[in-house]
Amino acid sequence: MKLLLDSAKTDEIQHGLEMWNLDGVTTNPRHVMASGKPFRRVIGEIAELVAGTDKEISVEVNPHLTDWKEMVAQGRELAALSPNFVIKIGVSESGCKAIRELTEAGIRVNATLIFSVAQAWQAARAGAAFVSPFLGWKEQYGDGTTDFIREVRDMLDIHGYPAEIIAAALRNAKQIGDAAVSGAHCVTAGLAVYEDSFKNPYTVHGEKIFQDSWDATPQG
Repeated sequence: MKLLLDSAKTDEIQHGLEMWNLDGVTTNPRHVMASGKPFRRVIGEIAELVAGTDKEISVEVNPHLTDWKEMVAQGRELAALSPNFVIKIGVSESGCKAIRELTEAGIRVNATLIFSVAQAWQAARAGAAFVSPFLGWKEQYGDGTTDFIREVRDMLDIHGYPAEIIAAALRNAKQIGDAAVSGAHCVTAGLAVYEDSFKNPYTVHGEKIFQDSWDATPQG
């Protein structure tokens, strides 16, 4: 399962590359805003960090766009900036038409804001390279997510769609584990979520026992 960092902050991305050898990055307008930098500048800086690798960077078109032709035009423009860029488009009727057009042009697309198996099917059928079911947002508003990723994976496998699942908007280590055992191809989460996923209070407890034993044992 691929580890993607959900961020547009270059210091966080650099940390992920150095410490985790992360497999790619997902950005969105909110992450770009949080970076404090202009859109074109920050995606250019991220592209430089992964230049010469096969690490994928999801870059989103203007979310105000509703005309598929405008989505395609901007998607083409963004894709031309870096071979690492995957164009992110929200799932809708127009969005899926844009996904189909971009895919036929050889441009990889990440279909985002997926909250149902039907939406994932529409995106996969349109040719999306990635489908991004959102888990954290569903749980936040009381929807169950236990079977969501597994059902999307079953749908892809049954019908032979090559799209990869990016389990998105993850908020904790349990969701990472659930995505892994449910068949997600990738997970994307923020820096703090991944940092917490290395930790467990039982590990700390065990380390303290072993440290105390080490200190009480002669080393000669």
